[in-house]
Amino acid sequence: MTPAPDAPAPRRGVVLFAHGSRDARWREPVEAVAALARRLDAGIAVRCAYLELAAPDLAEAVNQLVGEGVQAVDLLPLFLGVGKHLREDLPRLLDELRAAHPGVSIRLRTAVGEMPEVTALLARIAVEPESDPQVNP
Repeated sequence: MTPAPDAPAPRRGVVLFAHGSRDARWREPVEAVAALARRLDAGIAVRCAYLELAAPDLAEAVNQLVGEGVQAVDLLPLFLGVGKHLREDLPRLLDELRAAHPGVSIRLRTAVGEMPEVTALLARIAVEPESDPQVNP
């Protein structure tokens, strides 16, 4: 079915995909990135998803987006390194999602730890003096 000519373009979705933890505080930085991304572009639907130990999982996050009419999803792994989870687990999960949503474009982005701009930012943070007065002993 083709949308009417005056129909709005399908919203783009972004899933921030992280490892997960039983500790709810662990998710706070991931959710902070999602909140900032929403403020930067209100036209993009942003969800967090976790590989394990936290909810929602990847399938649930993508299902939510598809249920809202999103037809293009960018999956951004918030992993510093590409280990077994990204080399083995994520491709299997992507295959399952693409089979479940054949009309939806699901694009895997580069893991953030492999992005030169993230590496450069982390290096700058490493060499700058601590700006937070609370230094951990």
